[in-house]
Amino acid sequence: MAPSILIIGATGNTGRSVTETLPEPLKATKSLSDHRVIGLTRSLDSPVSKQLAKVPGVEMVEQNWVEITADWLREHEVVRAFIASHNAPNQFAEESTFHLAALKAGVNNLQWTSLQPNVFSPLYLFTAAEFIRQYRKTGTQDTLKLMAAKDAPVGIVDPDEVGRFAALLLSQDDTTVHNKAKYVLNGLEDVTGAQIVNMVEQHTGTKVQHVSYEDMSFVDSFLDAGSLGAQQSTNVILSIKYAPVTAWEGKCMAATTSKEVLELAAPKRTPVDVLRDLLEV
Repeated sequence: MAPSILIIGATGNTGRSVTETLPEPLKATKSLSDHRVIGLTRSLDSPVSKQLAKVPGVEMVEQNWVEITADWLREHEVVRAFIASHNAPNQFAEESTFHLAALKAGVNNLQWTSLQPNVFSPLYLFTAAEFIRQYRKTGTQDTLKLMAAKDAPVGIVDPDEVGRFAALLLSQDDTTVHNKAKYVLNGLEDVTGAQIVNMVEQHTGTKVQHVSYEDMSFVDSFLDAGSLGAQQSTNVILSIKYAPVTAWEGKCMAATTSKEVLELAAPKRTPVDVLRDLLEV
């Protein structure tokens, strides 16, 4: 059995792009061309899993990554991994458990790279897309609630482009130059809350009557019964509301993107592109 590269979170927002992209650049490498790509999924019957299973060179495996053991890693001959874990508070303990399993499996001289995208564009623009859909359907308006500040430019990034960059990192014959690196990822261009409102008005053909900027009220729903945050600390979950503060302060502009990202896989998609795609879903 050939060595493998493991994609944890293969069906998620960044992992899907990693899984789709990785097999092709691997073919051009000197040391990794025979490596398998293993994508993990909770269910092989999910539409995304079935789609990824059709990608040449990808093997989808039904496995809960938090239950991976040293024996499992040895059995599948995992030599590299991409981890896009869930965002619940216990992710840190579970990532540490995975690293411990890797240590017990015989991994040594570990090399790692941390990818730090500032804000994902589908999340940032989701309420704008929903507002447009509602207006097209009913001809009426509710308040347009935006995570964005009115005037702060933010380089929101498409998670697919984060995944593409990760795939190119994983396919490097020599990763030494990227060892212990922390790369900031943003999109091609900045967008402000006021510009998002303008985009909405272009799609609806009418003026938006009421806008709520810096609106993080959706976080409250994470504590509803049955939601992922219902069993977590209320204070911890509500602290998510502070996540965009650096963006509101103008510290997450496209200009902060790491030069290594621009050299290896420069972002191409704009906020206009992403909003258009959201409306086509």
